Amino acid sequence: VQLVESGGGLVQTGGSLILSCAVSGVSFDDVVIGWFRQAPGKEREGLSCISTRNGRPFYLDSVKGRFTISSDNAKNTVYLQMNILKPEDTATYFCARSQSDVSRLCRVDYMDYWGKGTLVTVSS
Repeated sequence: VQLVESGGGLVQTGGSLILSCAVSGVSFDDVVIGWFRQAPGKEREGLSCISTRNGRPFYLDSVKGRFTISSDNAKNTVYLQMNILKPEDTATYFCARSQSDVSRLCRVDYMDYWGKGTLVTVSS
C-alpha cells in the first residue's frame, strides 16, 4: 500500500503550489482521499477531502476559498491546489485514505492509510 505525496517546496507569501497524492496497492474506488497537515509542535489537522465515488469535496474552514481538491480516478491521484499561501500554511502535508465514501468525514481518526508527507514552506 502506498500513498505518495509530491509537489511540496518553498514558496513566497501569496504564491501557489499543487500537491499530488498517488495511490497504489489499495482500492481507490468509492473511498475518501484527504489532505492533512502538521506544523511543528501542533496536532495534525484535516484540510480537505474528496469522495472518489462522486467527486464531492469537503473543505475545512481554514482553507475554504484558497485550496481546491480534485481527483483523477484514471490515474489514482488526488490533487490539492493551494493558492494565496501564507506563512501559517507552513507544514508537512499528508494525504490519507478512508474506507468511507463520505467526504465530510475528513478527520484523522477516519483514515486508514497515510503517505509520508511533503514539506511546504511559505516564506514571508
